[in-house]
Amino acid sequence: MIDQDAACCPGLASAPLDDGRAAELAKVFKALGDPVRLRLLSMIASRGEGGQGGEVCVCELTPAFALSQPTISHHLKLLRQAGLIDCERRGTWVYYWVLPGVLDSLAGFLTTPQAAGVTA
Repeated sequence: MIDQDAACCPGLASAPLDDGRAAELAKVFKALGDPVRLRLLSMIASRGEGGQGGEVCVCELTPAFALSQPTISHHLKLLRQAGLIDCERRGTWVYYWVLPGVLDSLAGFLTTPQAAGVTA
């Protein structure tokens, strides 16, 4: 699961990764390395006002792909296991949302100090 407090942690170019952080991030990047999962995360994250991300029903996600509902659910499960999204069952449907701070944490990790306007 990605560290929600990573905004205070050094980015990729600031300090070498320790074994634990590298393993954690590898799981996240592996989950994002599949085009279907990347699209699913994008679809979920783009919901809500001002890009804050809202929630989306699996019933809205499935038609966007030429894949079965169980396959989509499997991809969503992998995104959940990577700590990127969470979900809640409501009756027969499951609703998904991006966990707070996850996208900012990833962006902070990938942003070099120069790109962020910070000079060394």
